[in-house]
Amino acid sequence: MTRAFPFSAIVGQADMKLAMILTAVDPGIGGVLVFGDRGTGKSTAVRALAALLPQITAIEGCPVNSPTPEDVPDWVETATGQQVRRPTPVVDLPLGVTEDRVTGALDIERALTRGEKAFEPGLLARANRGYLYIDEVNLLEDHVVDLLLDVAQTGVNAVEREGLSIRHPARFVLVGSGNPEEGELRPQLLDRFGLSVDVRSPDTIEERVEVIRRRDAFETDHACFMQRWEIEDAKVRDAITAGRLALPLTRTPDEVLHDCAALSVALGVDGLRGELTMLRAARALAAYEGTAAPDRSHLRRVAPLAMGHRMRRDPLDEASATARVTRAVEEVLA
Repeated sequence: MTRAFPFSAIVGQADMKLAMILTAVDPGIGGVLVFGDRGTGKSTAVRALAALLPQITAIEGCPVNSPTPEDVPDWVETATGQQVRRPTPVVDLPLGVTEDRVTGALDIERALTRGEKAFEPGLLARANRGYLYIDEVNLLEDHVVDLLLDVAQTGVNAVEREGLSIRHPARFVLVGSGNPEEGELRPQLLDRFGLSVDVRSPDTIEERVEVIRRRDAFETDHACFMQRWEIEDAKVRDAITAGRLALPLTRTPDEVLHDCAALSVALGVDGLRGELTMLRAARALAAYEGTAAPDRSHLRRVAPLAMGHRMRRDPLDEASATARVTRAVEEVLA
C-alpha cells in the first residue's frame, strides 16, 4: 500500500503546515480551516499529517479510543481491557453523509438476526481523540453542520432514537478545507475553527518546478523518496512529542496577555475566543520550538492564523483579512 505524501516534502504553504502542527501540539486550539484554490495541497497536507502524528494509547476493541478501562462506555462489549498503541485516528466525513452515519445508530443486522438492540458507532466515535476531516466543508448540509456544532461545543455525542439512549465522548480536532468560489461557510461553523489559513497556488516558476519534481519522484521512485523525507518527518514528529510534554510547563507572561487583548481591540473582533485562541497558539508554538514562554515573535506568527477569519467585513477597506491583521500586528507590536 502506497503511503501518504510526506508532510515535510510539501513545498511552501508554511502557514498551513504551521497551523496543523500547532493543533497537533495542543488539540484544544480548536481545529484548522484551509481555504484556497484547487490543487494547492490541502488534502495532501491532511493525509500527510495523519502519518506524522504520534500514536495514542487506547483500550483494544473500544470504538471510541478510550485511554483506560474506566473510560470505556457501558454499551461497549468488544473492549478487552488491554491497552494498545494505535495511530492517531484521522476520519474523513464525506459530503452527503447521513446523520446516522455521523452519530451512530441501531445495529440493524444484529437486531434482525439476534433480536438484540445494540448501538453501531458512527464517524464521531472513530474520530474521538483524533481528527475529523471535511473536504469541501462549505458545501456540507445544514443539518450536519448543526450536529457538528452541538458536539464540538459539548465534546459529547448523544444519540436518542430508535429506543436507544447512548452517550460517548467525541473530542476531536476539526479540519476543513474548501474553495471559497463554491460558497461561503456558515458563520457559526466558521467561528468553531481555531485557526484559518488561505492558500494560493505557487506564483514563481522555481516553486512550481519543485512541486512537480517532488510529486514525480514520489510516484516514480517511491521507496527512495519516502526514505529521504522520513528523516525530516521524524524531526517534526519528535518536536511535536516534545512540545506536548513541554506545553503544561510553558509560562505565560503578563505582557503577552496584554498584547493579545490589545490586538483584539485594535482589530475590533467580537468576543474573547479570538484572543484566547491566539494565546493558546502562541504557547503551542513556543513549546514546539523549545522556548520556555511565548513572546511577541510568536504572536506575530500566529495572529493572522487565529484572527483572520474572525474579522468583520469592512466595505471601505479592500485589503484581505490577513493583510488587515498583519497591519494591526505591526502597529500594536511595533
